[in-house]
Amino acid sequence: MASTRSTQTTLAYAAVTTLFFAWGFITSLIDPLVAAVKGVFTLTNFQAQAAAFAFFIAYGVMSFPAAALLARVKSIPTILIALGMMIAGCLVMLVAANAAVFTLVLLGLFILASGITVLQVAANPLAAALGDPRYSHLRLTLSQTFNSLGTFLGPLLGAHLFLKGVEVKEGAAITDAVRADALAGIDSAYFWICGLIAALAVFFWLSRRVVTEAAPPSSAEARGSIGALIADAFSSRWALFGGLAIFLYVGAEVSIGTQMALFLNSDAVWGQSDAPFGVPLLGFAMGSDGVHGVSLQEAGKAVAFYWGGAMVGRAIGSALLARVRASALLALFTAVAAAMCLYVVAVGGVTAGFVALCIGLFNSIMFPVIFTLTLERSSASEEATSGLLCTAIIGGAFLPLLVGRVSDASSYSAALIVPAACYLVLCLFAIGAGRARVLRREDEVGPSIH
Repeated sequence: MASTRSTQTTLAYAAVTTLFFAWGFITSLIDPLVAAVKGVFTLTNFQAQAAAFAFFIAYGVMSFPAAALLARVKSIPTILIALGMMIAGCLVMLVAANAAVFTLVLLGLFILASGITVLQVAANPLAAALGDPRYSHLRLTLSQTFNSLGTFLGPLLGAHLFLKGVEVKEGAAITDAVRADALAGIDSAYFWICGLIAALAVFFWLSRRVVTEAAPPSSAEARGSIGALIADAFSSRWALFGGLAIFLYVGAEVSIGTQMALFLNSDAVWGQSDAPFGVPLLGFAMGSDGVHGVSLQEAGKAVAFYWGGAMVGRAIGSALLARVRASALLALFTAVAAAMCLYVVAVGGVTAGFVALCIGLFNSIMFPVIFTLTLERSSASEEATSGLLCTAIIGGAFLPLLVGRVSDASSYSAALIVPAACYLVLCLFAIGAGRARVLRREDEVGPSIH
């Protein structure tokens, strides 16, 4: 009986981990999608970044309501509701691709991201709870590793499906055939994602009893209403400072990622160079089409290495955090990221493309470290502080718009001055955290959700 229970718990954990992979994959599809809609719908950089805005604004709208929903109906019903919302978002994306209507694309992305927000709020504590409590952090870390794998693979598939033949350089025109192929690629991607999510929903429905029994009772007789949680969070200076830090970090990371393909494809970087194809793993993943220079599709595939750097950096960062104070390591990583952005702005050229891709390596530890440093120092409750930090992910909605505007006014390289400024503020946050009083020990702080 114990063996059967252990097997069922393992299967339930594997299913939850599949959810981590799914939302990482879906989120990273935004990068090639921004480049695709810019060409397909003939948009400015600012207008194309509306896709990122529609996706990440959902975190601001849904984070606190998702926490309240979890408190009321518990994990499995919340996950099923989230998966239903994601299926609805995919269906809207299918209609948008077939009707070729950009506003429907934005609506579909918002609904899809709303479901992902609800899913994250429910799945993170569930992944930590499914099994021996002594290994909860190990399970969550393993699940987040699969999330990072999803963010690595998403741009590769997205670029293959969305960007074949698409051109966005000034004076370039997209034929009706190329536009139709790009829209068909979007349709195909979200059709299969819809099928995957539907299969996961069926699995969770069938295994709801096993998962519910494996997870401990929820403590979410939430402390007050949503309004009370918000008021509590805003009463803490460190909760607000941490919220600003998350806002800037996610905004910087998403801004760089969503413009990376356009940046690499520009003639000022790799558009007129074959140098990237000489880098063994990178060149293989990009898959040269035999034409001199880097096409938008090839550049889109290279974006996977920006997110892959974050995956590798998490492994390295985890080892370093065992030996180095979190605030000190965060200060170092943010300073290096700022310096790399400034290099791209000041120097540019082919080398700037490689430097920009490597920024992902230093983004790796920022979210979890900012999250835990804030929880340790916040005078507000953990629920209120976590809710505010999750809401602050809307930085991924607003800062890409600013970066798009700067790109329109100057260049893709110059636009990295915006994330450079963000990283410098994050460096100040890390220095301040190192000097601030700790109110909660690290082992009392719950897991972050990113």
